[in-house]
Amino acid sequence: MTEDKPPALVDWLRRPWTRTSGRRAAHPNSRFTTPASQCPVIAPEWEDPKGVPIDAILFGGRRAGIVPLVTEALSWQHGTFLGATVSSETTAAAAGKVGQLRRGSDGHVAVLWLQHGRLLRHYLKIGERPGAKLPKIYYVNWFRTDENGKFLWPGYGENSRVLKWIFERCEGKVHAVDTPIGRLPEPVDLDTKGLDLPASNVAKLLNVDIDGWLAEVPRIREHFAKFGDRLPEGMKKEVNDLEARLQKARK
Repeated sequence: MTEDKPPALVDWLRRPWTRTSGRRAAHPNSRFTTPASQCPVIAPEWEDPKGVPIDAILFGGRRAGIVPLVTEALSWQHGTFLGATVSSETTAAAAGKVGQLRRGSDGHVAVLWLQHGRLLRHYLKIGERPGAKLPKIYYVNWFRTDENGKFLWPGYGENSRVLKWIFERCEGKVHAVDTPIGRLPEPVDLDTKGLDLPASNVAKLLNVDIDGWLAEVPRIREHFAKFGDRLPEGMKKEVNDLEARLQKARK
């Protein structure tokens, strides 16, 4: 983490390492963790065995293009569809080539895949319960880049600005714009005070690439085909509705 390399240390494979070793000391996906309980502003209900009400569910993917910074689902079924179609470009944390596209929430695709059909049916069943007070569902993507491959959003702690918009949406304090892919923030409602963030970046972060999404539809259908008869009918309807909305917006 320092500007100058230390003269010697033990690398991630527990081998002696020096500045002249000719190899990296850390794994490409290296990171550190600490117990959440150490966070000084953690909610007092963190360990409450009774649980807490859920106002929103967030799915996250890692996409350089197409997927906006944050999208609010149009309905519970549409939110389930967003969760089912979340995709990420692979990093060094996953086996295989870096940068390949795969479906599944960022970080857990390998864990959920075998039970995905059952999981989707479970989500839809929750939404069918009479009188159910359903959380809003969001799809976030901190990793959208410009034409030069530079991140458009600063990420890290600044992601709390997106969470602020989500909280305010749950409280009915801010607006959203209906688009073919879901509801997006109005630029004025996304708090960027104090950020050196050009308005053009915000426009790109909240842009809906109609042609890009139309090209995404066949990939979603290919993904859904892997479920066979385990795919709920609601998911088939959502992909058809998405295509119809995109085609309408294209005219």
